[in-house]
Amino acid sequence: MTSFLFRMPAGVPGTVTRLEQSTVETQVYDPAVPFSAYGVAMKTGANGKMQPIAAGDTAALVEGVLVRPYPTTGAGSQTSTLGGGTPPASGICNRLKRGYIMVQLNGATAAIKDGPVYVRVGAASAGKPIGGFEAAADATPANTVLLTNAVFTGPADAQGNTEIAFNI
Repeated sequence: MTSFLFRMPAGVPGTVTRLEQSTVETQVYDPAVPFSAYGVAMKTGANGKMQPIAAGDTAALVEGVLVRPYPTTGAGSQTSTLGGGTPPASGICNRLKRGYIMVQLNGATAAIKDGPVYVRVGAASAGKPIGGFEAAADATPANTVLLTNAVFTGPADAQGNTEIAFNI
């Protein structure tokens, strides 16, 4: 059993945090371009299916955030831990079109309330995946894009989880 001595975790990446103020749409995964995690930026591919943001994409292509389906009843749901697991490569997914969602804060800079949200679109590295969210622009401007329709709602917890307001 886990004991929390100072602060409980803020949440799990991909979890919608304020349901009454959010719009979540059902979409279809593009099996040719699978997601590696929940709570990452997503776009619509040329075939009309949802894809993760890719290297070189622009902020205008970010149409939402991949929502974690919970509770789940599909194959593997009994063995995956809350906060773990990889999204399926095909089938139905959920896209946060507007609202509040937990994401993993990547990079060394801390998020602040109403601070800018950047999405990594180049030079992926350990802890900085393409499509991940960051609180500061990369030293090379082409590696991150500013989402003008998103802000952080506060600092990250000890695990790097924080909430963003997207398209509000």
